[in-house]
Amino acid sequence: MPKRWQDIDPATLALLRAGTVIPAHPLALDADRRLDRRHQRALSRYYLASGSGGMAVGVHSTQFAIRETGLYEPVLRMAADVAAGAGRPFVLVGGIVGRTDQALREAAIVRDLGYHAGLLGLGAWRGASEDEVLEHCRRIAAEIPIMGFYLQPAAGGLILSADFWRRFAEIENVVAIKMAPFNRYRTLDVIRGVADARAEDRITLYTGNDDHIVLDLLTPFVVRRGDDSLTLRIRGGLLGHWSVWTRRAVEQLARIQAAVAAGPIPPDLLALDSMVTDANAAFFDVAHDFRGCIPGCHEVLRRQGLMAGTWCLDPDETLSPGQAAEIDRVLAAYPELNDDAFVDANREAWLAD
Repeated sequence: MPKRWQDIDPATLALLRAGTVIPAHPLALDADRRLDRRHQRALSRYYLASGSGGMAVGVHSTQFAIRETGLYEPVLRMAADVAAGAGRPFVLVGGIVGRTDQALREAAIVRDLGYHAGLLGLGAWRGASEDEVLEHCRRIAAEIPIMGFYLQPAAGGLILSADFWRRFAEIENVVAIKMAPFNRYRTLDVIRGVADARAEDRITLYTGNDDHIVLDLLTPFVVRRGDDSLTLRIRGGLLGHWSVWTRRAVEQLARIQAAVAAGPIPPDLLALDSMVTDANAAFFDVAHDFRGCIPGCHEVLRRQGLMAGTWCLDPDETLSPGQAAEIDRVLAAYPELNDDAFVDANREAWLAD
């Protein structure tokens, strides 16, 4: 049965709208590239114990190829089972990709597993018109609340206009948009589109710009709408970067939200942006056009004992030359950003069957 955003329980909807930490959940594999259920559950337990407000599963960080290997539904189900014991509001977002027939099948799985929204990837629509893409979005939104997803082209995303985002924001069952173009101009296109659609009270903005996390969350975005000025804010993040050092991400978002409410912004919080971005450059393999972004995050989790290795479904998807040394560098440079002590104190409990 179709699900509307009004069907989301009020406490969970309030959490989504206030802004929260939503890690993009990785996929734990063993050396034979089969699902490592023990570590997969441990990761979900880690995100829950870290204080995150949700998880996004079946997204880029979970590897799109889970669909070809029959892992899509089992992996989403495992995360939902862990989340069922949260005992507090907890936002579950399921990744939905492909052309309309595939996306409708995935939307039904996401909805039936109790997820609150689908993160709608549009990479399969490369070469289509914006009108065709919008019709697809409307079809999926008729089945489940959706979170828009502006993915950077280097990871397979489309370049979309501000007018597209205005028309997208007019779709009634859109509850949020994750902005991850890694481009300030395109990020502003989304924000302006939401404002022009007069959808700012229904749609919550989330950063996916792993290269600009802290300033995205600190910046007031002023949009001129006729004779009026409207200030919009990015409230939370759905981020691959937040799949690691998640406890610290929760603390950072709490500091940012408190500083935004109290003002003015302290210089040390502004300085945090460049530190987090430098760490992200190592994890996401910026030196090699993001080719090692998934195994880079795996490597951080492997060092913490939360994954057994960095294996990906694609055997060719590995750490890039020099990437491990870059991770060494940022680990040494920013020890205050890691949550190793928290993981060490709880890892065995999370790994227990």
